[in-house]
Amino acid sequence: MSNLHKKYQPFITLICRLLLGGVLLVAGGLKAFKPSESAGAVAAYKILPTNLAHLIGYALPWLEIAIGILLIIGLSTRFAAVIGTGVMIIFIAAIISVWARGILIDCGCFGGGGEVDPSKAAEAHSAYLKEILRDLGLALCGTYLYFFPYGRLSIEKPLHNNEEQ
Repeated sequence: MSNLHKKYQPFITLICRLLLGGVLLVAGGLKAFKPSESAGAVAAYKILPTNLAHLIGYALPWLEIAIGILLIIGLSTRFAAVIGTGVMIIFIAAIISVWARGILIDCGCFGGGGEVDPSKAAEAHSAYLKEILRDLGLALCGTYLYFFPYGRLSIEKPLHNNEEQ
C-alpha cells in the first residue's frame, strides 16, 4: 500500500462509510413508513411475481436502514459493505432490466416509484443512466470498504485493535 494511501485510508474509509451508509439510511427512511408505495415500486420493475415483489418492497427499507446504521457507526463494516454492495448491484441490474425492456418507471429509490407517463420517456431514460452511475459509485464505495473496513470514527476499529494486541 502506498504511503499516500496509507496516510489517507482512514479518511477515505470514513467518507465511503458515510456515503453508502447515509444514502441507504435516507432511502430506507423515506420508504419505511410508506410500505405500500415501496411495494408498488418494486412490483413496477416487473421482474418478480407480484406477491414476492410486495414482500421485498415491505422488507427492503428496513434492510437499507439497518445496513446504513451499521456503516455510519462503523460496526460490522465489512459485512454491511458486502450487503450494501450487493443491494447496489441488484439495483443496477434491475434498472438495466427495465431500461432494456423499454419499461418507463421512477426507480422508487428514495420513495414513490412506479410507472411514468410515456410522454416523459426521455427524462426516464436520462434518469436511468444517472441512477446506474450513482449506484455504481456507491457499489465502489462498498467494495473499498470490504478491503479497508477500519477507519476514523468507527466503533469497530477500537475493537479490532484490541484483538490484535
